Amino acid sequence: MSVYGMMRTGVSGMEGQANRLAATADNIANSSTTGYKRYETLFSTQVVNQSVGGYASGGVTTTSRQLVSQQGVLSFTTSTSDLALEGNGFFVVQDQNGVPQLTRAGSFVPNSKGELVNAAGFKLLGYSYDNGEPAAVANGFQGLVPVTVAQTELVAVPSTLGKVTVNLNSNTAVSTSPTPASNDPLTEFSNKTSLVAYDNLGGTVLLDVYYTKTAANTWEVTVYDQSGASSGTGFPYASGPLTTDTLSFDPSTGQMTGASPTSLTIPVPGGATLALDISKTTQLATGFLASDAEVNGNIPSSIELVQIGEDGRILGAYADGSTRELFRIPIATVASPDQMRSKTGNIFTTTDLSGEVSLGFANEGGNGKIVSGALENSTVDIATELTVMIEAQRNYTANSKVFQTGSELTETVINLKR
Repeated sequence: MSVYGMMRTGVSGMEGQANRLAATADNIANSSTTGYKRYETLFSTQVVNQSVGGYASGGVTTTSRQLVSQQGVLSFTTSTSDLALEGNGFFVVQDQNGVPQLTRAGSFVPNSKGELVNAAGFKLLGYSYDNGEPAAVANGFQGLVPVTVAQTELVAVPSTLGKVTVNLNSNTAVSTSPTPASNDPLTEFSNKTSLVAYDNLGGTVLLDVYYTKTAANTWEVTVYDQSGASSGTGFPYASGPLTTDTLSFDPSTGQMTGASPTSLTIPVPGGATLALDISKTTQLATGFLASDAEVNGNIPSSIELVQIGEDGRILGAYADGSTRELFRIPIATVASPDQMRSKTGNIFTTTDLSGEVSLGFANEGGNGKIVSGALENSTVDIATELTVMIEAQRNYTANSKVFQTGSELTETVINLKR
């Protein structure tokens, strides 16, 4: 091997160890950075044997790789807006120019507008429930908006869904008088319950629900707006009914037959259409019982508490105790995370080697789960990095000795010619 080749090998070795030390320095500096993924330096030989008995020096080349797919240990906090991913995937955030980026750094806090922003200033993106149950756009970031959890203005939500479980006494006598559906002053009914619903302005609307046995195993169910009731018995109401239907039961089981309706469509006065689930209605030989009654919607109130589930659903809890789905956080994945390119702020962008971004939801299709009130720690282990640093320092010194020796040999050859 020529002296020049020896010197070149020593230089390449020194450069490689210098790169290794630089990566180690970055790792140590980011040992406390939330969601940081450590770098490692890989070496490959450049030695080429040109002929039998001959040797051509080549040295080494170095490649730095960030272990993006490595899971960091989770540490729990007291803030529900701190988020961590346990498993595969990334949060989608928005930079100052409105461009979507990927990150594992979930130290989110509300800014002055109520938008969740992490320590690097990137806004968390999610799908809003304003247009109903969101669906992830598999091949793009369309539909994503900044997640906003702080809300000072009052919000009223009209009732759209509800359910009630009722048992109707099978021993009840068949009514021979006008039924509630006729809205006659002489109306008689078997049983009655009331439900609270909400109109578009958040006002309460009391719904009177009447059950009347009209034949064996056959019941009429009728709904009125209580505000239109006459004094005393309630009939006649000012208008109505809002809806009426006929329930039929199997005498051998007390359950509704297949032909019986399982829900009622009720146009709430001043509000939306309420779909009331009555599929659990039974006809058993015991007293009338109405239970498990729930109707969504709320009076005008502001969000007092935000809850974030493992599936990424963000729920706002209002002053009246009701909850409402606000946003759903998507999970972004790529085929080869370790081939992504990192950028300032602990964010990642795709490359030709990493593959394109695919969006889905947590706990679905191999995606990880979202842990609220936790942060993913840096994957850097200080003890390991110090060991690597000492090893790289010794290797650097050894390579410098090779270069120094080559330099001395060169100087000796030059002196010989003199």
